[in-house]
Amino acid sequence: LPVVRDIGTLPQDNFGRPGLSHITVAGSLMHGLKEVEVWLQTFAPGTHTPIHRHSCEEVFVVLKGSGTLYLAPSSHSKYPGKPQEFSVFSNSTFHIPVNDVHQLWNTNEEEDLQVLVVVSRPPVKIFIYDEWLMPHTAAKLKFPYYWDEKWYQSTAKDEL
Repeated sequence: LPVVRDIGTLPQDNFGRPGLSHITVAGSLMHGLKEVEVWLQTFAPGTHTPIHRHSCEEVFVVLKGSGTLYLAPSSHSKYPGKPQEFSVFSNSTFHIPVNDVHQLWNTNEEEDLQVLVVVSRPPVKIFIYDEWLMPHTAAKLKFPYYWDEKWYQSTAKDEL
């Protein structure tokens, strides 16, 4: 992994999700990192993540645009429940606690929402919900996630 890289030369894809641009800036599977993964994601107006949770911490830095974060305050009961809404905007940051169900929307009709995302414990196992009242036991596991599929190895080396 080179010490200095130009983000503009890194591969980007939408992984079948129209309106999304994803770049793995530094990835566990792609680049051999063990503790963190860094993504640059751009959401076109109206684009959003699925309702989901994962067993890692996640930190977002909003580089440009604005949107809405939906975060379930009772993620540890039988189902997520009604989420709280938080406005996010350029130069704001927010974090998602481990296993809290959340969703990020670009609710700005005129500008892309661009975020730098840092996740712990990669590669991430994502549990996807169809709606906020769906029981946790019915959430669908997606692993490896779309941008990790190409790089996933069932026997990852962790020792010399």
